[in-house]
Amino acid sequence: MLYHTKHLALAGVATLSLAAPALAEPAPPPAAPAAPAPADADDDYHDTIVVTAQGIGRIDFLAGTTVVGGTDLQRDMAGQIGEVLERLPGVAASGFAPGASRPILRGFSGDRVRVLVDGIGAIDASNTSADHAVSLDPLTAQSIEVLRGPAALLYGSSAIGGAVNVIDKRIPRKVPDEPVHVDALAGVDSAADAREIGGSLDLPLGGGFVVHADGSWRRADDLRVAGRIVSDDLRADVLAEAAEDAETDPDHAAELRELADARGRLPNSATETTSAGFGAAWIGDRADIGASVSLYDTRYGVPTRPGADHAHGGEEEEGVEEEAPVSIDLRQKRADLRAGLRFDAGLLAEVRTRWGYSDYEHTELEGDEVGTRFLVDGVEGRLELVQRQRGTWTGTVGAQYFRRDLEAIGAEAFVPANRSENWSLFALQEVALSPVTVEFAGRFEHGKASAPDVALSRSFDAWSGAVGLWHETPGGLRLGLNASRTARIPTSEELFADGPHAATQQYEIGDPDLALETAWGGEAYLRGQVGPVALSLTAYASWFDDYVYLAATGAQEDGLPVYRQQQQDATWKGFEAEASVPLATLGGLALSSEWQASYTRATLADGSPVPRIPPLSLGGALIAKADRVEGRIAANWNAAQNRIAAEETRTDGYTTVDAALTWQPVRGRDNFTVIASVENLFDAEGRRAASVTKDFVPIAGRNFRLSARLSL
Repeated sequence: MLYHTKHLALAGVATLSLAAPALAEPAPPPAAPAAPAPADADDDYHDTIVVTAQGIGRIDFLAGTTVVGGTDLQRDMAGQIGEVLERLPGVAASGFAPGASRPILRGFSGDRVRVLVDGIGAIDASNTSADHAVSLDPLTAQSIEVLRGPAALLYGSSAIGGAVNVIDKRIPRKVPDEPVHVDALAGVDSAADAREIGGSLDLPLGGGFVVHADGSWRRADDLRVAGRIVSDDLRADVLAEAAEDAETDPDHAAELRELADARGRLPNSATETTSAGFGAAWIGDRADIGASVSLYDTRYGVPTRPGADHAHGGEEEEGVEEEAPVSIDLRQKRADLRAGLRFDAGLLAEVRTRWGYSDYEHTELEGDEVGTRFLVDGVEGRLELVQRQRGTWTGTVGAQYFRRDLEAIGAEAFVPANRSENWSLFALQEVALSPVTVEFAGRFEHGKASAPDVALSRSFDAWSGAVGLWHETPGGLRLGLNASRTARIPTSEELFADGPHAATQQYEIGDPDLALETAWGGEAYLRGQVGPVALSLTAYASWFDDYVYLAATGAQEDGLPVYRQQQQDATWKGFEAEASVPLATLGGLALSSEWQASYTRATLADGSPVPRIPPLSLGGALIAKADRVEGRIAANWNAAQNRIAAEETRTDGYTTVDAALTWQPVRGRDNFTVIASVENLFDAEGRRAASVTKDFVPIAGRNFRLSARLSL
């Protein structure tokens, strides 16, 4: 499906029209007076929702940013943000479990993809391990931006692969034009017997003051899957183990055979999540300031690899024990601040700042016993100075600060207590020349990671830069080239890890001598209208020095396979393509089609593939749209992945077919949208190549879903 694709530079607060056609001009800043709503407006505030950059709304360093909102977000709603976005080109889901799924962009995952809330990091532990959920509830999102390309210049070294920015309304952006504004979303599905509901209220108090409150709840049972739960390769291993135990332990052998042939429901995959937030803001003609507090609370099961055993790692417990079902109880308390000041004259048009603080805890439970607790205390802030446009020159300069204290407590604390601290300076500039526009940016980042308990400490200085050229034809077709040199600072987990991790069923070992990871990158893109066809084509490549990756060693420790952080050069190449093609108009019915494709090939210097890279994917959709009804049927094909790293298993290709019917019985200032859909219509069996649990966590089977969204 073709989502709204824009040219952004999120150096400031977003200003992108969600209601506008793809590739349209940017909207005015959020503080500007709102235009009257069209009669059929479907946006939450009954006018254009704006969520992209002030000052440089058309800058192209991100080479095609996708925005998901409105009915697209409602149709693809899921419990974790990775599941919400995985149908986009160039995006995959980590799919560790239904309760923990992070987005993967162009094959990059973990700490190379930043997950943001209104431009500030989630400040959780989701980047430290695939089993850690992202502490954001998609039910409270107003829209989600997927930022590809050299986004490291805007958001730091951990966005070297891109960023996902969730926009919510917890700090109000404007004064509602009604006495009270209400949004609500509810849904049910069949694959996990899921029930979800979320809602928010915005109340103007007069004098530019607005208060906001929201809450959500979602509960899902064990996931229904198509075919066997375990892959063919794992099933063969489990049956071989059962044959070995047949005489010495017949009960265990029978249990293994049962697990090898299990179908239907994925054991220990249920989730329950609640969230709540309260915010307030004062919005004036020349200034605004607002703050919010929020709570995210979830508990989810972590499916276990059949036949897997592990040791608890304590001094008094020797040998291997049967692993109890693992679940994770996660809670985050968060506070946020946003402020801005605008000027009528002078060098600066605006000064903006954004801060977030997080108190995060999650507990890994083994049965009813507490295994390991992860505690995170962190803060992040940005200051941005938006320059006033002088002739053909405009730009933004800024600074950013981040601090995170992480402590893991328990026998299986695989990483020692540590502190990560980073500060950075950045500049982003644009000058219009003839016949091209030139964009350039730079960022300096100083980072320090320390683990006092093991007497380890590292510091890094990272320099990044980029330059871009683009030309737009009279017909609105834009051609551009971007070149970048980016650097990523290794994380504390990559540097200091050394211990068993029950949830991922690995023994992880870091390397305190890791070097700075750097990459030269290039992109070429073509976007705009070719006759009636809207298209976006991007080809990209990156050449890494000292790429950091977690690789299997083939050894075992405490009954777990050992994985060690390693470094070597790597090459990344790929493309993304989208097109929207109108087909015909029959009376009041408009027929159109949408097409997409994406591919990433990543190879280490020794010729072996980079671990867990998504395969080639192709997708297409047919859409029939009338005034209040839209029907669509879409097919998505994922190729087999046979380019695999050592100790990794291949995945077969699979195709899913989805269908949806959208009905908007009421539109305008009060709108109501109902979507009835079926996902994976033909109950296809599939496994995500980028998932570390792909051999025993397949995709969901046929799923009937009904949702309703109300805004009034």
